[in-house]
Amino acid sequence: MDSHDSPDIPAAARGWSLRWVELITAALVLAFALLLVWDSLRLGTGWADDGPQSGYFPLRIGLGLALCSAWLLMQQLRSWSATTQRFVEAGPLRDVAAVFLPTVAYVALIPWLGIYVPSALLIAWFMRRQGGYGWTRVLPVSAGVALLAFVLFERWFVQPLPKGPLEHWLGF
Repeated sequence: MDSHDSPDIPAAARGWSLRWVELITAALVLAFALLLVWDSLRLGTGWADDGPQSGYFPLRIGLGLALCSAWLLMQQLRSWSATTQRFVEAGPLRDVAAVFLPTVAYVALIPWLGIYVPSALLIAWFMRRQGGYGWTRVLPVSAGVALLAFVLFERWFVQPLPKGPLEHWLGF
């Protein structure tokens, strides 16, 4: 018996049970699928003179999602047992958070700083934190990738992306 399987350790300290994560996920997917079906019915799911109505394909996707999630819910409830498996250990959860949290910050900064500055910051963060590179490599690579993306999208593709105060200050 591992130390984390000990009955002396409270369940909350041992982490989330895989069964509850599966149940909650299946229930959320089922709720989303039912919402998709309901909205598809509101839009129309038939075939019009000019082709399928707006809800035709979403209805089928919603029904498929609903069937799969209901199947998973029933399967999980049927195989309910006293033994439990943990969803995730602390170490792997930290690894996921080390990627997820900076990515959330990146997405949150885009409306205020544009896409290029947060992109450079995200690349710099990952190079320093995850890659262990020194500033002499981090700064040119992160700035260079952001500059290359700017030239590629703004000049070559003529596809403007969100810009922030720095780009406006530089006249773009």
